[in-house]
Amino acid sequence: MTAYAELRAQLATLTTEAFRPELAEIDRLSTLDIARTMNAEDATVPAAVAAQLPQIAAAIDAIAARMARGGRLVYAGAGTAGRMGVLDASECPPTFNTDPAAVVGLIAGGPSAMVKAVEGAEDSRELAAEDLTALAIGPDDTVIGISASGRTPYAIGAVEFARTRGALAVGLSCNAGSALAAAAEHGIEVVVGPELLTGSTRLKAGTAQKLVLNLISTITMIRLGKTYGNLMVDMRSSNEKLRARARRIVALATGAPDEEIEAALRATDGEVKNAVLVILGGVDGNEAADLLADSHGHLRAALAAAAPTH
Repeated sequence: MTAYAELRAQLATLTTEAFRPELAEIDRLSTLDIARTMNAEDATVPAAVAAQLPQIAAAIDAIAARMARGGRLVYAGAGTAGRMGVLDASECPPTFNTDPAAVVGLIAGGPSAMVKAVEGAEDSRELAAEDLTALAIGPDDTVIGISASGRTPYAIGAVEFARTRGALAVGLSCNAGSALAAAAEHGIEVVVGPELLTGSTRLKAGTAQKLVLNLISTITMIRLGKTYGNLMVDMRSSNEKLRARARRIVALATGAPDEEIEAALRATDGEVKNAVLVILGGVDGNEAADLLADSHGHLRAALAAAAPTH
């Protein structure tokens, strides 16, 4: 059997690669009917994610514990899966004011692979090891390998290498019984079924990956105290829209008038979380910073600590 024949046989066993004969003439349908069919397919994805919520929650608790000790969260994948990881990582600094080095997205073939395929990159376990070596991965870090098929060598190589360095290894795939899940400590297998276009895993599988990464990063940040209720009190105000949003968040959290909000933001160099503590805790800017440092950034704990003296 040739190498291609062997791989072809392997792909034939994957749910994400299955051919759907009932859709074989989808190109003959009207545009609206194709859209309805595709939309109905997409609607099945959240249920597939829901079936994996216990596994996702267990992974989040393990990730948050490591990040609380200063560890990093690293996504590693190829193609669409890699792009999903890079996207999620890039959104953490503006949303949660994280250090850009705290959540990292690695894509096989490097940054240029975000917009143009890098041939062969996904086939290399060694490339994943090199990328993670460059980050000096250690025991407090987490590496999440992402692969729709669950067989991508780059993603599997990433979780295997992570384990050799004592890091937490999570595998996210869209096929049951995947090699990726087997290689990881936490396997998350969101089985979305065959795609509308045979093997096009940027569709349901990509949507599932986006939903799971939303869960992982958002809930991890909630556990780390990056929010106050459902308010993004650690957001970074880097443009006019976000500066206006920052003021709205302080108003929603405190009910304070505009003058008091502006004074609190001036006293805290524009830090939303600190400004909320200044208003609700009755402390000055320096005290707010000290209380938040002592509470490891958790606003509710800082407010409780401020209460006895104010």
